Amino acid sequence: MVRANGAVSLRELARVVQTSEVTVRRDVRALEAEGLLDRRHGGAVLPGGFTRESGFPQKSHLATAEKTAIADVAAGLVDEGEAIVVGAGTTTQELARRLARVPGLTVVTNSLLVAQALAHANRVEVVMTGGTLRGSNYALVGSGAEQSLQGLRVSRAFLSGSGLTAERGLSTSNMLSASVDRALVQAAAEVVVLADHTKLGTDTMFQTVPTDVITRLVTDEPPPQDERAATELQALADQGVQIAVAGSGAPAHGGEQHPPGARPRRDLPLPGQRGRMPGGQFRGGPAGPGGGALTSEVLSPERTARVADMRRR
Repeated sequence: MVRANGAVSLRELARVVQTSEVTVRRDVRALEAEGLLDRRHGGAVLPGGFTRESGFPQKSHLATAEKTAIADVAAGLVDEGEAIVVGAGTTTQELARRLARVPGLTVVTNSLLVAQALAHANRVEVVMTGGTLRGSNYALVGSGAEQSLQGLRVSRAFLSGSGLTAERGLSTSNMLSASVDRALVQAAAEVVVLADHTKLGTDTMFQTVPTDVITRLVTDEPPPQDERAATELQALADQGVQIAVAGSGAPAHGGEQHPPGARPRRDLPLPGQRGRMPGGQFRGGPAGPGGGALTSEVLSPERTARVADMRRR
């Protein structure tokens, strides 16, 4: 199944072979020891240093519950009357389904799936880029897509990808997709990355968003045994990325209100976590079990200059 699809989820494997996920996880670990596949949290992929991109049918079955929770939180960041850009991906497709309830919204996208999810929303205007259709993820790519984004200015960009690390930021396995995602970033004042824990610590070929340009990461709670994801979240937070964790059940800081049906988010407690203060200074989080918590961030002058320089380039 991995050879045929490029990736497979533990849940799907357990269903096909009619056994428990615990048994499947043990067998996948044994296959990895033989070099036949690489484990990913929640599934397995073909072996190799850089993750190969799997097609939409395979991606749509990976971490579905996590993507739903992430989309719920991300939708709570969008206000009435905003203009935003939404990139291609299965997680952003879930977000689009929730954005259909936000009145006065304008959504610019290169994704046919995002546009389809919003097609019948009578109070949402959808603007599609031009470009060439890439069938594997139903996205418009190429120079036509990039040129149609020139001169555009919106409040936020919501992007997903194939991998996220503190060292390189968000990345994808396809050069054309990466180029369009960079154009989407240049059109936005803030960049929100939607990535479930299976993508944390995964590195792929083409960088789309450097870490210092990412304003916020919306992710799910990593399993307790997932040390790689926890370490990556700590490193991202140390570089100033605001982190919101979906599905925790705790209220969001600042008393934020969420739309009906949205799950509250919480700032991720990380041992020894530091929160940014205005002017780029840090302060320690409150003491106690679980360590400090992330606070809201005001961009430092240095980071603001780096973002502006990237947009000019």
